Amino acid sequence: MTKESDLRQQMAMLCASLFQRGFSVGTAGNVSARIGDAILVTPTNATLGAIDPDRISKIDADGRHISGAKPTKETFLHRAFYQSRPQCGAVVHLHSTWATALSCLEATDPDDCIPPLTPYVVMRVGTVKLLPYVKPGDPRAGDLIAELKGAYSAVLLANHGPVVSGKDLFSAVCAAEELEETAKLLMATRGQKTRLLSDADVADLKRSYANM
Repeated sequence: MTKESDLRQQMAMLCASLFQRGFSVGTAGNVSARIGDAILVTPTNATLGAIDPDRISKIDADGRHISGAKPTKETFLHRAFYQSRPQCGAVVHLHSTWATALSCLEATDPDDCIPPLTPYVVMRVGTVKLLPYVKPGDPRAGDLIAELKGAYSAVLLANHGPVVSGKDLFSAVCAAEELEETAKLLMATRGQKTRLLSDADVADLKRSYANM
């Protein structure tokens, strides 16, 4: 099992990397990782570019604050994934530009808002569900994720941004990056005839990379 001190250092490093490369701006976004029966989560009103490992919040599975700084007000997004997907080891919520843009478009398919444009989005993210808009900080967003009963590893919150889970912190960050880059490709090719992967291609990828 990863030592808590190592996980704290990894979280601070990956959060800084996301910020430096423009996946997060200001104090937007929050990141968490499971550690035993508890959850480490970035503090409220903190920039991902300067997370102090020692100040990362620690909460229990019910959201009660154990130690560290006050946790993000959106812990319910994270807890909903941990509770509905037993295999989930980490969650990344961003306001990244292209995925958020996609979440604002009326034409975005709510049941499949990131179509299979590349094999990598199939392998690392899977089908993405668009959830209805609720204001930031409203726990109903967590309820909407919980109602999916673990069927999706990632969602787009309408007019807000992506929430992506993974088996561990590195995997969740990579998946969030892949979703953002695919959203960018989708926006870049919008209005043009696009060649998507076939159903057979998608099924083959899911069989081949089921344990990623």
